[in-house]
Amino acid sequence: MVYKFDSGVHYAKSHDWARVEDGLVVCGISDFAQNALSDIVYIELPEVGSEVQQGEVYSTVESVKAAEEVYAPVSGEVVEVNEELEDSPELLNEDPYGGAWIMKVRPTDLAELDNLMVAKVYEVFAGNLDDSGGH
Repeated sequence: MVYKFDSGVHYAKSHDWARVEDGLVVCGISDFAQNALSDIVYIELPEVGSEVQQGEVYSTVESVKAAEEVYAPVSGEVVEVNEELEDSPELLNEDPYGGAWIMKVRPTDLAELDNLMVAKVYEVFAGNLDDSGGH
């Protein structure tokens, strides 16, 4: 399987990504994750103003195959959520690194990005999972 990787984002082993934009961290799920889930039919968005912690669950995504938890790639305050996903969760399948971002966080410590993988490393990580049939 060929997946898309964005060289401008950092990846967590949980297949979540984070991209710094204007001092905020934009978060979403990877192309690998959306592909594993198949057709996404629902997403539970976090509340604006809530606090998230790196590695903790902040959302749930449901597909025709399964429901999966989504983990925060960084800690901070949720300052915006992508409400378009409530009416069009399939955007997560169509544009995981663009229009289908899930939340924007005001990070408490940008150094947490150092705990994540750059695209080249994540590509190898995801490729190994794909070869073994797991995710």
